[in-house]
Amino acid sequence: MPTVSHKGKNMPESPIRKLVPYAEKAYKANKTVYHLNIGQPDIKSPEIAMDAVAHHHLEILAYTRSEGSQEYREKIANYYKKNNILVEANDIIVTTGGSEALLFAMGSIADAGDEIIIPEPFYANYNGFATASDVKIVPVISKIEDNFALPPISEFEKLITPKTKAILICNPGNPTGYLYSKEEIQ
Repeated sequence: MPTVSHKGKNMPESPIRKLVPYAEKAYKANKTVYHLNIGQPDIKSPEIAMDAVAHHHLEILAYTRSEGSQEYREKIANYYKKNNILVEANDIIVTTGGSEALLFAMGSIADAGDEIIIPEPFYANYNGFATASDVKIVPVISKIEDNFALPPISEFEKLITPKTKAILICNPGNPTGYLYSKEEIQ
């Protein structure tokens, strides 16, 4: 009989998906619902992309290489080189989104029990990523009265231990939308 692993049993449910039934219930009750859970672009798709899709002659849209196409990774490397960040195309992995990239990063830099410091409030699914990677999130509190600006560096320094492997800063902040200034990041 198949069993669920210990890690699987302790994996937190996606808080975003947990709230969907409540939104659906409110919608059915003719209440206005503002979906803030999935980032949906409100800009028009580029015409060149839409034309390429509309006029393609392929019978099968095949997957590209798992790390992303060589041509695309070279363009990314060239972009970074223009900004004085030296990286080679073979050092780049293209992911299907930020969540996949964070899972890869956490699993690559941290061992079981290691810590990652993250300004709180933070994207709710970071908890699931940390559980999947067996990593502990250490929150550094940003305050509403400061518009969720980054706390002073001294607050981060207080939390650094030998188990600290990273400080994760999402800019703009998710879920607050706060855009950290260049001065804050430096």
